[in-house]
Amino acid sequence: METKIITVTGISNREFIERYAAPGRVGLCGGITKVDSAIRLAQRHLHAERRWSDWSHAFLFEGRRIDGQHWVLESDLQILRKNIQLGAQKNRAEKYFDEKMFPTLAVLDFGLDETQVANLLREGLELVASREKYSIRELLGTLAVLKKPELRAQENRLAQERSIYCSAFVKQLFNHAGIDLVPGVAGKNTAPEDIANSPLPHTKYLLLREMPGEKVSALAKKIKTGVRARLEKIKRR
Repeated sequence: METKIITVTGISNREFIERYAAPGRVGLCGGITKVDSAIRLAQRHLHAERRWSDWSHAFLFEGRRIDGQHWVLESDLQILRKNIQLGAQKNRAEKYFDEKMFPTLAVLDFGLDETQVANLLREGLELVASREKYSIRELLGTLAVLKKPELRAQENRLAQERSIYCSAFVKQLFNHAGIDLVPGVAGKNTAPEDIANSPLPHTKYLLLREMPGEKVSALAKKIKTGVRARLEKIKRR
């Protein structure tokens, strides 16, 4: 089986998810917030032409529940009114229905069997139940080595216990099922773009729209400064 790419147009995010989501499939999205844009910008080092990535977040589809809705397992930063969720969590997939907030979507089908899907979901629910935190620190460590391929196979220098960010979360679930989505890249150095370009055979469904321009240079500079400060602090220990 080779990787097959199917580009879809003319449908809404909701229709796309309803059509292609299934238990054990991976979801990717590209958001338009400044943080999303900074993540997309940082991943330009993974492209030979140094273009921005289409992806800023990765998650796993759990499947439909008794409410008839698709649910996802993910590690995310989510602030809804007074409810703040920072880390491993389960949410309705409807959070990605907004085309303005998430112009790009992808669903990756790796053709898993029932046992593999069960292992993925079991591990994902375990991370949710154990309240694994979203690790901004680890994300910064990952972004810092994107332009240094020789360092990406090594452990993230800013790694923390019981903490994980989105694409590292997805890779860990697959590792638990005995599947290495991104060979040669450490789990906590895995970016959404790595998941999107997994060398494992799969079917990739894409819904791509033009992303609005973002002026994120100030935020990108702030992130870079933060990474350097963290690394210097570690060196002094």
